[in-house]
Amino acid sequence: MSVVKADFAVPDGDALLCTLCPFLCRLAPGQAGRCRVRRREGDRLVTETFVTAASHWHPVERKPLYHYHPGMSVLTLAAPGCTFTCGYCQNWRVSQVGRVAGAGAAVSPVDPAAIVAEAAACGGGIALSYAEPALAAELTLALAAHARPASVPMMWKTNGFLTDTALDRLLPALDAVNVDLKAADEPSHRALTGAPLAPVLTAMRRLVMGGLWVEVSTPLLPGFNDDERSVRTMARVVAGLGPEVPWHLLRFQPEFRWKDRGPAGRRDRGAARGLRSRGHRADALRLSLRGARRAAPRRRCRSRGGAERTGERRGRPGPCRGSPAQPRSAR
Repeated sequence: MSVVKADFAVPDGDALLCTLCPFLCRLAPGQAGRCRVRRREGDRLVTETFVTAASHWHPVERKPLYHYHPGMSVLTLAAPGCTFTCGYCQNWRVSQVGRVAGAGAAVSPVDPAAIVAEAAACGGGIALSYAEPALAAELTLALAAHARPASVPMMWKTNGFLTDTALDRLLPALDAVNVDLKAADEPSHRALTGAPLAPVLTAMRRLVMGGLWVEVSTPLLPGFNDDERSVRTMARVVAGLGPEVPWHLLRFQPEFRWKDRGPAGRRDRGAARGLRSRGHRADALRLSLRGARRAAPRRRCRSRGGAERTGERRGRPGPCRGSPAQPRSAR
């Protein structure tokens, strides 16, 4: 796999410290970080994420971003690697590259200027999804350098596991993000992802305070976070971000190491719908428990140019490569 020089690295004695994610890997020559896609070569850090395993046009709702440019088509890229090791990952062949036997996908180099030109010609946006876009920080910055002058929106579907140093540089490059909130407490989050929860919560707050359009997604995992207590705890986290932050509760699909677990059941639906019946904002909560699109009530949405408008979502034919598919979570 081709590599390019990476940013977000500082000397630390004889080691090179990667400052992109909170693991803060100290790397000796030839050593890879925990993500497996960033490593030290000599005195420099390199990354394998200036490539994509996909280049697809999707409706923006599939990220899912249901209240940001509703109906807009988005050119979605997938750089390999992830900072998490979730056992249910639907895209493990891309996200777990270098960790798991059988992981890996054909990738192609990315020409940022060409990608932005394609998106601009189609009146669409650009998203990084499927794996963890934070690991493609250099690609994101390169795309944004072309996207800003062309007024092409930049989006992430992310786990939010970033350092403050990384956020300082990346916030100005992004317009909208959907962040995964996977667990209600530190022990559960570590057991599921292999990473602490606190940096994710900090990043979510910073993304909102930074003026980005933020939506939150939670996969309801049977026997893990689908009980009413866990759902309520996560609901308080989302509510604390502000009343305009939508929350997507996503149906679990058996995949990867969790193939033996059944899909979402009545317990999931009851816990989620109980939030509505007890006064949580219905227009900020979207259920995807049957894998089908559920229309939300009218609410404030971010329209083109960043202004807010009130209106229902309207899917319309995509400007490139056919019409939008039925929206579902891209991760």
